[in-house]
Amino acid sequence: MKIGLSLLAKGASLCAMLGLSAAVWAADPIPNEKIAVAKNSLQRAEQAGAPEVAPVEMAAARDKLVRAEKALSDHNKLMAIQLAEQADVDAQLAEATAQRQRSHKAATEFDASLQALRQESQRSIN
Repeated sequence: MKIGLSLLAKGASLCAMLGLSAAVWAADPIPNEKIAVAKNSLQRAEQAGAPEVAPVEMAAARDKLVRAEKALSDHNKLMAIQLAEQADVDAQLAEATAQRQRSHKAATEFDASLQALRQESQRSIN
């Protein structure tokens, strides 16, 4: 009877420890937050036109995000955090590349319009 009670106490302690560790894991929002930030950055990059302008960076960001989600499901928090952060940076780079190209295109169009106005004003003077 004494041995049975001891095993029961050990089993209960083990169950309590497993339950506590599961609660701690579920309560740790950092990997989930990092993944959410990376997803948000990917959405912004897509809206900025990055898939057409920076497809390599977008593909890298998507791949790392998928790998971060897999690492989180495999309970590898550190890898999930690192991959999510890398996905976020790749998405931000893609978005910045798209914005730079849009700005360059707008500046080129503005310069062409300004040149056309100068030519038109020269014709009206002559």
